Amino acid sequence: MTFRMQSLAAAAMCLFAALPAVANPYADYISARMLPGWRAPDGTHMAGLELTLADGWKTYWRQPGSAGIPPTFDWSRSGNIDAVEVIWPNPEVFELSGLRSIGYKHRVVLPLRVTPDDRSEDVMLNGRIELGICETVCVPLSLEIAADLEPDATRRDPAIVAALAGRPFTAKEARVSRATCRFEPNAQGLGIEARLTMPPAGRMETAVFETGQPGMVLSDALAHREGETLVARTTVLGGPMMLDRSRIRITVLGSDHAVEITGCEAG
Repeated sequence: MTFRMQSLAAAAMCLFAALPAVANPYADYISARMLPGWRAPDGTHMAGLELTLADGWKTYWRQPGSAGIPPTFDWSRSGNIDAVEVIWPNPEVFELSGLRSIGYKHRVVLPLRVTPDDRSEDVMLNGRIELGICETVCVPLSLEIAADLEPDATRRDPAIVAALAGRPFTAKEARVSRATCRFEPNAQGLGIEARLTMPPAGRMETAVFETGQPGMVLSDALAHREGETLVARTTVLGGPMMLDRSRIRITVLGSDHAVEITGCEAG
């Protein structure tokens, strides 16, 4: 296994300015290692990426909020690999000076479901990961990781198992009985109002929208309760656009648990 980090840029409060071409001084605030995991009976391999952050620092979820840096993954240099799925445990919501970010502090394990081309052979997992870490300074970093995933590994890693157990509930598991979305243009772009009939996920429910279409920027959603219905509103910023209701994903983050809802009816 190898691991290397190098800087791209840095700036205060997420307004980034280029760094000189030297070792990134902020790289000491995060460490990473691969958890090789196990080969499942169906031939897929469950591995894990463990990120450990210094006190006061955080990194970001797949939808990082208005103050976050979206992470990206490139596995194109891997060997014997068909696909890699990153499985995201429940994140936290951070508010600072009116800006929202969504992510993790201290330590997080991201399970990686790897599908080999040949399920009886080793996988050479080689990834380039672009992510951000933030305290009072927000820094984009590039991580390069590599690991050999062996087909005869069968022991289930407790850290990966725990991270899998920390995923959001599905709509069915959370007893979501109805999810509707209404679109309406506004001064900033295209507004989306979702009405989710579901039991509370705990106090301080936060709704996070994803359109399933790359390149779209959304405002931080506002949410409130109307009895058994959570009403959440966001705006897709920019000019005219078309949205596919079946691809809209809404994640509700509450103090008790999180819920992930894919697709919504007209309403």
